[in-house]
Amino acid sequence: MRLHHLLIALLFVVLLGVPGFTHGIRNRRSCLRNGGVCVPLGCPGHMRQIGICHGHAVKCCKKKK
Repeated sequence: MRLHHLLIALLFVVLLGVPGFTHGIRNRRSCLRNGGVCVPLGCPGHMRQIGICHGHAVKCCKKKK
């Protein structure tokens, strides 16, 4: 039983580092606070999507590292 608890804790820690899993960027203010910009329709090639700004048409994009 202790092994199950350890595995669940490990899974939680691994998923915590996944981008977008904990952020929940859903408006312009949170997008800007996380270093992104709002772009209509989709992110250009040098950027990646980190959330949405308003509705599903406007994406929150951030420069790729």
